[in-house]
Amino acid sequence: MITLHHTHLMATDIDATIAFWRNGFDAEVVYDTEFAGARNVFLRIGTGRIHLYDQPPKTMGQGTVHHIGIQTDELDALVRHLRQLGVSVTDIRRHPTADYAMAEGPDHLLIELFHPHTVPPELRDYFS
Repeated sequence: MITLHHTHLMATDIDATIAFWRNGFDAEVVYDTEFAGARNVFLRIGTGRIHLYDQPPKTMGQGTVHHIGIQTDELDALVRHLRQLGVSVTDIRRHPTADYAMAEGPDHLLIELFHPHTVPPELRDYFS
């Protein structure tokens, strides 16, 4: 199964960005942690998800989408398939909670391909 899981946005002011989504769209903060050198916040809006990365966009005015996240049960097979199509995909990175690779989509869109395998109890509903 392959599922569009989340959109990951860069945030110049992460607290103001959280407030925007909470106040405007009833977003719920599901998880708030440090990862890869920056604060990461996971929001749920209805059945949708947005992840926020506490870092301004590299080029202001060029958009705030960092990446979209595609969850899969078959990460190795998906990486092989995309590579066969000529898509640039990083090697799979193995972590205690999830394995992931990054692919480059059209217009340099960054696409995270991931398979969670040891999900903390507080995030099980979020990743199911």
